[in-house]
Amino acid sequence: MLLLAAAFIVAFVLLLYMVSPLISPKPLKLPGAHVVVTGGSSGIGKCIAIECYKQGAFITLIARDENKLLQTKKEIEKYSVNDKQVVLCISVDVSKDYEQVENVLKQAQEKLGPVDMLVNCAGTSVTGKFEDIEVNSFERLMAVNYLGSVYPSRAVIATMKERRMGRIVFVSSQAGQLGLFGYTAYSPTKFALRGLAEALQMEVKPYNIYITVAYPPDTDTPGFAEESKTKPLETKLISETSSVCQAEQVARVIVKDAIQGNFNSSVGSDGYMLSILTSGMSPVTSITEGLQQVVCMGIFRIVGLFYLGSFDSIVRRCMMQREKSESVDKNE
Repeated sequence: MLLLAAAFIVAFVLLLYMVSPLISPKPLKLPGAHVVVTGGSSGIGKCIAIECYKQGAFITLIARDENKLLQTKKEIEKYSVNDKQVVLCISVDVSKDYEQVENVLKQAQEKLGPVDMLVNCAGTSVTGKFEDIEVNSFERLMAVNYLGSVYPSRAVIATMKERRMGRIVFVSSQAGQLGLFGYTAYSPTKFALRGLAEALQMEVKPYNIYITVAYPPDTDTPGFAEESKTKPLETKLISETSSVCQAEQVARVIVKDAIQGNFNSSVGSDGYMLSILTSGMSPVTSITEGLQQVVCMGIFRIVGLFYLGSFDSIVRRCMMQREKSESVDKNE
């Protein structure tokens, strides 16, 4: 029986080795490449733009606030590696009008050349208990976080196919891998990006275009600071089980994975575990990645169950404390 199991593992490894040339893309060269970053005026988007610019890329920044864009442009230009590099700023809401998004991206490509890498980083968040969140917030988050990634991607995909090359990055969240208390409006929009990415990757892979879905953890950004002001107690306590990452660290990981054409991009040990646990039928781009998923899935599932038990305990404890407090108030 042991010999049969060993033979199966050896055969599996050999099979992966044989098909690996078919699933391992060539790294994208950033020097001289045109990188478009939506939501690029602050947070992770800004740090991704800086990281790409440091490696010699031409940058198009897209965001709504023109003043923030111009300020970010000046900051990015400090990291130039040659005199030819350009930072182009475009003020537009990527979630409202597809034709407008398509037009501004055509203008960007006329000025800086075809888009080699698109990073969809525009997003927003609302936290709160399901029944307390305004109904229009569900619609707004789906528009910004999902359609705000669909529209730019749709606008550049035809040119990428013609050129037989390209990278598209969808910045999701660990809340797009695991549904948590307080994120009933936010999590579905980030889960949706995963479905879009898997389907799109199957369509565009024959054209040498590779999709990356990034799952950053809680990250020290202006958006995270604003979100933290309205988090329910349960969400805050659950968030305390993991550390807050720096935006620069997250950006370096995302850019590295996008260059390599990796489908999943995660940060830290918790991120690695979640990526294994939620790998499902997602594409793999290396033998090592496939083997890690096969070997670690069961172990990480056990660890994950302890996490879920801890989260349920936090929610239950908060509920009991709230009910106790309400009972005391009524008696008074």
